[in-house]
Amino acid sequence: MSQTRSVYEFNSAIVREPSTSVVHGLRADGRDGPTYDGVKAEHEIYISALRNAGVAVTVLPPLEAFPDSIFVEDPALVFTDGAILLRPGTPSRVNETAEIAPILRERFATVLELPAPGQADGGDIMYTPKGVLIGLSARTDRIGAEALIGCIERLGGKAQVAETPKGVLHFKTASSLLDDETVISTAALAGAAAFDGFRRIVVPNGEEPAANVLRVNDVVFASAHYPRTLEILDTEGYKVVPLKTVEIEKIDAGLSCMSLRWYGNNK
Repeated sequence: MSQTRSVYEFNSAIVREPSTSVVHGLRADGRDGPTYDGVKAEHEIYISALRNAGVAVTVLPPLEAFPDSIFVEDPALVFTDGAILLRPGTPSRVNETAEIAPILRERFATVLELPAPGQADGGDIMYTPKGVLIGLSARTDRIGAEALIGCIERLGGKAQVAETPKGVLHFKTASSLLDDETVISTAALAGAAAFDGFRRIVVPNGEEPAANVLRVNDVVFASAHYPRTLEILDTEGYKVVPLKTVEIEKIDAGLSCMSLRWYGNNK
């Protein structure tokens, strides 16, 4: 897994259009679901933001049988040198892997598969200059994490397991990479040993969802709905692109999970 550029430098991405069934997407509590039109509008703006950041975006058609399939990052992991098909930790999402597998095999010479019985969601996986961090959660178990480390090593990379705070859906729900030396996270995750050696920015109390940002080339996508976090990022000198996330947050999602991103040959 040769790395001659920053891990957030991308020229290629895959997204999937939301299905009308997205209104039934998974969520941790009994809150109202999103509207289809609302999700679609936010998704279209997200695609435009990726393209404006210099990324060629492939848009896959919707999958009505899979309400959460808009979140393409969970069933797969992609790098310049290859891809890994994951095993999502929710039964209703397991077969999403088979749907995206042919697309990845068209684009990558090497496509590995996470072996059973382990499970892992892409939302728990953070690619950093120091290696890949795999957060344990209700969606990613230790068996899956350890098997994934083996897959990443086969691609020439290195990885380690990290802990995710209880009650947090995914590791990247509560933390994100901002640059080669800096992470942003919730207070609950700021002290994680996996972040030793990184500069840490902590989102203000009450703005915990804002810890899910997405660095793409020279810009940082961040939720438009957390003004104190936006102010911190601006003060720190980041070029921030605020994006609406009202509807996708209703199904426990954020900015990173709506795309698979890598630096490649744009096949």
